[in-house]
Amino acid sequence: MVRFLDRCQEQARGEGKAQLVSISLGVKHIEPLAVLDSIFEAEAQHFYLERVDSGEAIAGAEAVVGQSFRGADRMDQALEFSREVLGNTIAIGELDLPFTGPHFFCGFTFADEVDSETRFEPASVFVPRWQVARKGGYYSAVANILIQPHESFRADAMRVWAAHEKFGRFQYQSVPESETLTKLSDVNVSEAGGDGIFLQMVGNALTRIDDREFEKIVLARALDLERSAPYEPLRVLDRLRGKFTGCYAFSFANGKGQSFIGATPERLVKVEQSRVKTMALAGTIQRGADVGSDARLASELLGSEKDLREHQVVIDAIRRRFASMGMDLKTVPPPDLMKLSNVQHLWTPLESELPDGGHLLKVLRALHPTPAVGGSPREATSRAIPGIEPFDRSLYAGALGFFDYRGNGEMVVAIRSAMIDGTLARVYAGSGIVAGSNPEKELAETNLKLEAVLPALKT
Repeated sequence: MVRFLDRCQEQARGEGKAQLVSISLGVKHIEPLAVLDSIFEAEAQHFYLERVDSGEAIAGAEAVVGQSFRGADRMDQALEFSREVLGNTIAIGELDLPFTGPHFFCGFTFADEVDSETRFEPASVFVPRWQVARKGGYYSAVANILIQPHESFRADAMRVWAAHEKFGRFQYQSVPESETLTKLSDVNVSEAGGDGIFLQMVGNALTRIDDREFEKIVLARALDLERSAPYEPLRVLDRLRGKFTGCYAFSFANGKGQSFIGATPERLVKVEQSRVKTMALAGTIQRGADVGSDARLASELLGSEKDLREHQVVIDAIRRRFASMGMDLKTVPPPDLMKLSNVQHLWTPLESELPDGGHLLKVLRALHPTPAVGGSPREATSRAIPGIEPFDRSLYAGALGFFDYRGNGEMVVAIRSAMIDGTLARVYAGSGIVAGSNPEKELAETNLKLEAVLPALKT
């Protein structure tokens, strides 16, 4: 390996630029979340994404190269950064396996700009020092080293070699038996912005909808939880992934002590072999206590004029934004149901061919934020939301995901989520407001969505 890296350094000297060296190999069974939990450090960036019921998971930590961006062109800046990195990358190993080669892990906040107290940058992109993944019965490990033209790489080489040896026969840690669970009475819960604020927000929004300022707006609530003992974000995430196996479990850490975790039902965009997949997810009702009541509620949702109208707003917006990129939604099936453990949603899968010169980040730029988390028209609601909500959304309703050196990747919408910061946790949920919305019913909908996350933080 040292001889190979010597040659990479010669290339770095010749190019006058650092070279990212990415080494991939297949390994025996490995569980990405358990690996990440075993080596978790609050001061290291990390990324995790898993769709439990599909058997796919990927984790990476310790940024080798990374950068943050802000402004309306932050996704374009991130794409240009990735192209610069890939222009100086040497990838070797078992690159025919899933999730191999260099990957860029990304977090984009809901808004292009954030306030000074927000813990996450508007756009954060990094390539990890190490990465592990599983898909379809295959398991892989990737190590990335940045070789500078005139600096010794020996220490990094030894770390990579040790990591490869470790991942080849990983020894998992068990949760200490002495770990105690926090009782509900030990957690202080408060509403961000004060009690009753959400009903006022909905009333404000309905007045502005009547004035035709916008057609639909999604308003968020945030609950703040505080306890005496620090939260362990990956343990909280493990409880969420165990309950919501049909969702995407995710964790994004900023390397400054804060993690954003959740279990989202919503894919924002997936690009695989030049196919673009997304979905419309809007319209919600609770689950029933038995099969009969569940079917009755499902029928009520599928026949709800208000929810179908809210759902159609999302489909129409995606159609327009795809058309702006030269993509066409040739077939749009009628809404189906996505049934989760606590709620059921109207759901429509959508896909198209990626045009020549397209990239996942370009599609993301066109889609984000969708009316499912922002509203319609996008420009009007994006201006209105900061003035209505009493907090900065940060990564809530933002986009989290990855793309690889071939341009394939996936981004999800960061909902059903919480920001973890030591002994503090902020939990988010939102609801779409259209003409005819009932403030009390919208509040009840946010309570349903909050209950997806709260039990994992209260136990």
